[in-house]
Amino acid sequence: MGSTGWRKSSYSGPNDNCVEVALGPVVGVRDTKARRAGQLTVSARAWRSVLDRLR
Repeated sequence: MGSTGWRKSSYSGPNDNCVEVALGPVVGVRDTKARRAGQLTVSARAWRSVLDRLR
């Protein structure tokens, strides 16, 4: 995927109740509780759009 590695929010607690992202030309999104279940992959542009809408 060419990412910089998986990261989770600094706001996440010590549990695995969060989402991780891997940033790069495409962005991977996965559930920390089910890492082996796969990931959602979207373009960097689509990811920016998601973040803009959440703000």
